[in-house]
This record gives sequence, structure tokens and C-alpha cells, in this order.
Amino acid sequence: MSVSPAPAGRAALLVLADGRFPAGGHAHSGGAEAAVKAGRIRDARDLAVFCRGRLHTTGLTAAALAAAAAGGMDPLELDEAADARTPSPALRATGRRLGRQLMRAARAVWPGPELEALAAARPRGAHQPVVLGLTARSAGLTAEDAAHCAVYETVSGPTTAVVRLLGLDPFEATAVLARLAPDLDTVVERAAGYARRAAHEGTGALPAASAPLLDITAEAHAAWPVRLFAS
Repeated sequence: MSVSPAPAGRAALLVLADGRFPAGGHAHSGGAEAAVKAGRIRDARDLAVFCRGRLHTTGLTAAALAAAAAGGMDPLELDEAADARTPSPALRATGRRLGRQLMRAARAVWPGPELEALAAARPRGAHQPVVLGLTARSAGLTAEDAAHCAVYETVSGPTTAVVRLLGLDPFEATAVLARLAPDLDTVVERAAGYARRAAHEGTGALPAASAPLLDITAEAHAAWPVRLFAS
């Protein structure tokens, strides 16, 4: 894309990563609700294991897609790459629903021609990591900033959900996030490296790490007649 965003302060990153940013994530548990019901998350230790696994699989993939979009790769090609890396129909629908909600917020906060073009090309929603990267670009942030937002969302969503689902002590939950900080930095570095490769080699160079159990449980969760979270 040829349009470059105006520079912005790092404060834009705080706004984008803030849990109060109206991107719709509060309605989703990132697979935590199904894991709680199955007994795989019972306490803070289980939550840490769940988040670390999600971070190094789907989190890495999402962060690389976001970094690539923020770095200027074609968002439509990236959206196709995201679709190919999301085998679960339920999670593909979730990704586009979240992308559509994020796009609404992004166009109101950091309007720009690239966001408008993607919204017109994908009226039913592009995948959330792609929209996240393009939002970061529109806000004047870097590819690494976009990756940081993606990995933080990967673990903060389930953590917030588990506080509600289990009545987990919020202090313990926040401690889980704090202890994961080195892992977040590692995944961001890897994701940014993949994005740089993809800029020269195409979307095939992006990671396709996945968590099959999350895909399986997402399909089951989508069929629950009663649930607290949409995913």
C-alpha cells in the first residue's frame, strides 16, 4: 500500500491495547470457557499453562499476521492467509466478527484510506489480526507494536474470562500475566521476524502454528445452548 500514516506517540499503543477499547473482545474467552468446563483450568496454575500454550501457537500466528499488516503487506492477501490458518469454522466466524467490531472502532478513532479500503473489500469483516495490524499502521505504530497488541490479547482475554468463570482472585490472574511477560516478548520478536521474511517471500513465510484442541473445543462450544461467552 502506498499511503503512509502520520507519526503518532506511543500513547496510541496504550489506547489500542486497553481492555476498554470497544473492539468486542470482552465477549470472548479465547477457548477458556470450554477449558474450564472440561476441568483443564481450575486455578491460576492451570490458567498459566493454558495461556502459555495459546501464546506460542495461535498467538504467534496472530502476532505475525498483525505485524505483517502493520508493516504494509496487502491486507487482502493476509486475510486469505489468516483464513487458511484457521481450520475451525467457528473460529473463522469469530475472527471475522471480532475483525468487524475492531474495524468499527478503528475507523472512528484512527480513520484512514487503508482501513476504508479493507472495510469496503470485506464488508462482513476481515480476520481480527489483520484488522489489528492495519489499525496499528493507521495509528502510526510499528509492526512490533501490532505484535505486542496481538500477543497481549491472546492471554489477557482468557485471563479476564477465567476471573468471571471461576471467581479467580484478580490479583492471582494479573500475576499470571506478569509472569508471562518474557514469553510475550519472545513471541513478539519471533512474529516480527516472520513478518519481515513474509514481506520478501510472501504470506507462505508466515507461521501456521495451531492448537488442535482449541479448534475442536471451539466447534463444541459454538453448539452449547447456554454459554457465558461467544467463543
